[in-house]
Amino acid sequence: ALLKTDGERVLAAGPRFTFDYDDAFRARLRALLGGEAPPDRVRAVEAELTDRHAEAVRRLLRLAKLTTDDLELVGFHGQTILHAPHQRLTWQIGDGRRLAAALGLPVVNDFRGADVAAGGQGAPLVPVFHRALAADLPKPLAVLNIGGVANVTFIGEGETLVACDTGPGNALLDDWILRLSGQRADLDGRVSAAGRAREDLVEQLLAHPFFAQPLPKSLDRDAFDVGLLEGLGLEEGAATLVAFTAGAVARVVPLLPARPREWLVTGGGRLNPTIMQALAKRLGVPVRPVEAVGWDGDALEAQAFAFLAARSIKGLPLSYPATTGVPAPMPGGRLSKPQRHP
Repeated sequence: ALLKTDGERVLAAGPRFTFDYDDAFRARLRALLGGEAPPDRVRAVEAELTDRHAEAVRRLLRLAKLTTDDLELVGFHGQTILHAPHQRLTWQIGDGRRLAAALGLPVVNDFRGADVAAGGQGAPLVPVFHRALAADLPKPLAVLNIGGVANVTFIGEGETLVACDTGPGNALLDDWILRLSGQRADLDGRVSAAGRAREDLVEQLLAHPFFAQPLPKSLDRDAFDVGLLEGLGLEEGAATLVAFTAGAVARVVPLLPARPREWLVTGGGRLNPTIMQALAKRLGVPVRPVEAVGWDGDALEAQAFAFLAARSIKGLPLSYPATTGVPAPMPGGRLSKPQRHP
């Protein structure tokens, strides 16, 4: 995604582009989750991931009829393969130096490392971007990102900013669908809509200690054991996992500084009508996709790391005590400059 920003304001959003990983590369990435793969395999996949991102930038520039001369900076998040902040560990693969060399542009990556090393959760990092986008919207407002894990940004009056992971997003549902049907996801919510949630199992899942922890907090996509769903059919299990995602979001409301007047939803979860209906039922206030206020939900994550890259090179905080639990406002990111040859 292309973004014009000074790291404090969003000045303009440019074109964005999305492309899919092929199944073989997706499988190679998935095999790294947990951070226990052999180092040579990690390095090989990291190099391939980086090269694919370089090509993504080139394709985006062609789409926008621009060249690298029109860009000043690239923000590169990479792929998280391990997130264990309680052990002061977080691992995003993606080689900033390799990408800088491939594009001939400065690249900022490793956005989470400094926060986690200082004792923060390292996530979520997008709240400061959400706040910039929502500058003119009524408050208090909640922005819910439903990716693999779901996270919320609470934006109150003034500069009030609170954030945390809420619990599962799409990851458990995607894994369930893949294992039982071979499909990648619950497209259009069709599978979960055909089932009935087992509320007794939802309550057991919501008994996980994570939900009793104070804010801020974060977790890994594999933090929850869904073994108690064994024996359920495809549709019933999917409906139960959707109810778990929505129930986990509802559990965070009493922990926020005020009750949000509205929830804006981004991430892939906003495209699942079953999830959106479950959220509206549990939250009892308007729940809308971010497109309702003119944001592009398919571009927000990419835009956010462009914004954070701009903040990084200016030394501005990426995270705060109330967003990640870090002891003090924390700059972050690692800058790689392309090698200049005479």
